[in-house]
Amino acid sequence: MLASHYAKYQQSAVTTANPAELTLMLYNGAIKFCNQGVEAIENKNIQGAHSAIIKAQRIIEELQATLDDQYAIAKDIRPLYEYIDYLLVEANMTKNIDKLLEAKGFIVEFRDLWQQIIKTKK
Repeated sequence: MLASHYAKYQQSAVTTANPAELTLMLYNGAIKFCNQGVEAIENKNIQGAHSAIIKAQRIIEELQATLDDQYAIAKDIRPLYEYIDYLLVEANMTKNIDKLLEAKGFIVEFRDLWQQIIKTKK
């Protein structure tokens, strides 16, 4: 029962969030899935690692897809997202924790920067 209340809360949080908050949620989700991937690799859970890393990769791909190239910053960010995606693919193919942690490190930096942007706009 508690799980269904939490699921409803999460759904409500997503549907009522503004675009900046949704982006923050995406970064947090990618970090969560990277952490799950690391844990799965450590536990020799190959399928679990694959599933978690694919979820992180899909989030990065979604962030890439939402970039608007009419802004110079998008042209600067795109290669970084591509590199993160590359790291996630490599981590998944080789189950390499170091590559996964490197990808997570970039995502954390993006998330922290995004949090600062949100704070300055309030």
